Amino acid sequence: MYLNKQYIIQNLGQKVLDGHQLDCDQVLSLLQAEGADTFDLLSWSNRIRQHFKGNRIHLCSIVNAKSGGCGEDCTFCAQSSHYETASPVYKFLDQKTVVEASQTAESNKVQALGLVAAWRGLGEGRMLDQVCQRIEDLSQSGRVRADASLGLIESQNVAQRLKEAGLSVYNHNLETASSFFDQICTTHTHQDRINTIQHCKSAGLRVCSGGIFGMGETVEQRAELAIELQELDVDVVPLNFLVRIEGTPLTDNDPLSPMEILTTIAAFRFALPQKEIMVAGGREANLRDMQSMIFMAGASATLVGNYLTTGGRSVDDDLQMLSDLGLEWDWNYDW
Repeated sequence: MYLNKQYIIQNLGQKVLDGHQLDCDQVLSLLQAEGADTFDLLSWSNRIRQHFKGNRIHLCSIVNAKSGGCGEDCTFCAQSSHYETASPVYKFLDQKTVVEASQTAESNKVQALGLVAAWRGLGEGRMLDQVCQRIEDLSQSGRVRADASLGLIESQNVAQRLKEAGLSVYNHNLETASSFFDQICTTHTHQDRINTIQHCKSAGLRVCSGGIFGMGETVEQRAELAIELQELDVDVVPLNFLVRIEGTPLTDNDPLSPMEILTTIAAFRFALPQKEIMVAGGREANLRDMQSMIFMAGASATLVGNYLTTGGRSVDDDLQMLSDLGLEWDWNYDW
C-alpha cells in the first residue's frame, strides 16, 4: 500500500511537471495521503512550486476598509449581522487612513494592499464613486499595488469602473465547493460568486479566489473546489483555514491538524501548478510552529500583518522566516 501511494504521488507529480492537468479523482487521491506518504507529497509539491514559480514569494496585506454589519449569513464570518461577535463596526475608511495603510504596507516590503469591505456587494451609485476614489488614492500613494475585496458584483459596468480606477486584482473567494456552499451561506448562491468572478475577468481584472477549510467540508469537496478554481482559471488562489470566532455557528468545529493543512496546500499546488497559491487566514492559529512548511507544501505567496478581525504575527518575523528558508521577495515581482 505504501509503495502504491508513493508511486501514485510520483506519477502525478511528474504528470504536472510535464504540463498535464489533474482531474478531481487524482486531486482527491493526493488529499488522502497520510503518514510517510505526506512527506513524499510535500517533496513533490515543493518541486512543482520551484519549477513553475521559482523561489520568489509574493507578500500581500489587507486593510478592513468597512467592518461589521454585513447582512449576509456566512457561518464562518465574524462580521455578519446575523451573529453576536466582538467584531468592530465602522463605515468605509477615509482617504487619510487608506494612504497610511499603504505607507505601512510599503515600509513592510509588501507588494499589494487589499481594501476589504463587509457588505453584500457593490452596485452603481455614490458608494461606487467613493470606492473608486479610495482605489485611486491607494494606486497613486506609492509602490503598493491596489487590490480589493468588495463582495458580489452584479454589473459588468461596476467591474469596469474598478479597473479604470486603478484596481489590479479583485478578491472574491468561492469559499467552498458548490455541493457544500448552501451549508455555509443561504443569503446568496455559489453561482452569484462565479458571476462576480466572470464580470471581473471580462473587465480585465486579475482574480484572486480560493476558499476556507475546516468548515465541515469533506476531502471530496476540497478536491471539487480545486477543480472549480482550475476551470475558472483564476490567477491567485488564497487558502484560508478556519479561525473559530466566538458567536459564529462554527465556533465548536474541530480544528484541522497542521499535517492536514499542509496536505491541502500541496494538493492545490498539484491541481493549480502555474497559479499563485497564497496561504492566508488561519496560518498562525492553525499551523503554529509549522508555518515555514507552507512553502515546501507549495505556497508561493502569503498574507502578512493583521487580518480582518484577528491579529497576525510580526511582519519582521515572516521576513526572517523567508530569509532563513533561502526564499526571495522583491518589489518587481508581480504575479
